[in-house]
Amino acid sequence: MSALDSAQVRDDLQAIIARYPQKRSALLPMLHLTQSVEGRVTPEAIELCAELLDISTAEVNGVATFYTMYKRREVGEHHVGVCTNTLCAVMGGDAIFERLRDHLGIGNDERTADGKVTLEHIECNAACDYAPVMTVNWEFFDNQTPDSAVELVDDLRAGKPVTATRGARITSWREAERVLAGFPDGRADEGPAAGEASLAGLRLARENGWTAPDADASSSTDAPEGAGPTDAGSAEAAVAQADTQRAESETKVDDTKTPPAQREEAEDSE
Repeated sequence: MSALDSAQVRDDLQAIIARYPQKRSALLPMLHLTQSVEGRVTPEAIELCAELLDISTAEVNGVATFYTMYKRREVGEHHVGVCTNTLCAVMGGDAIFERLRDHLGIGNDERTADGKVTLEHIECNAACDYAPVMTVNWEFFDNQTPDSAVELVDDLRAGKPVTATRGARITSWREAERVLAGFPDGRADEGPAAGEASLAGLRLARENGWTAPDADASSSTDAPEGAGPTDAGSAEAAVAQADTQRAESETKVDDTKTPPAQREEAEDSE
């Protein structure tokens, strides 16, 4: 009996379908849910989704093979992605991927013999200001080096606690897939919401007192020529919130698990 035949899985799939006025729109989260159950998109999962959505298996298969987050081979306990797109590659992403490939003894989109890690080189993750970046189960690890990347995967394989740079404590890939299916794990606010690079513009606006024009104003005399509209009040609130979250996160995270590059940066800033 397949795990997909359980009453709980069927109920969850129906709950996803009920969210959409056009039920075929539920296909993407449904595929994530089946991955959370079986570790990949199986032929049985394709048939089940087609049956529940009244569409053909060819249509489901077309979606499952188009998007790279859907896997046809079983993923390890943790999915480790290394961005090798332009900026991350230039900043060291290619070197990180090569080092991990040699260290783990696997190639792209392959799983280690112990089933702990699947390694994949991935396209741009829209985190270029933190290049080179990695992801573990879709959570960010910023400003990585080959050495910090090896330390990270070794900690994952050893079952040690690992926390994302700008996010929550890492669980498993299957648990992350269930969240992507739309079933929250209650940890959305865990960890800092933003990093220094993302807040640089907000800090600059606050320091200079730049404000956005009123909604009904055609121009503003408060901002210097060429400056984009920025709500200084919102900027200050966002920066303050991020500082508070970061401070709270730093008290919870074991500094010995911080990648070397980040430890050195923190020491320099002090």
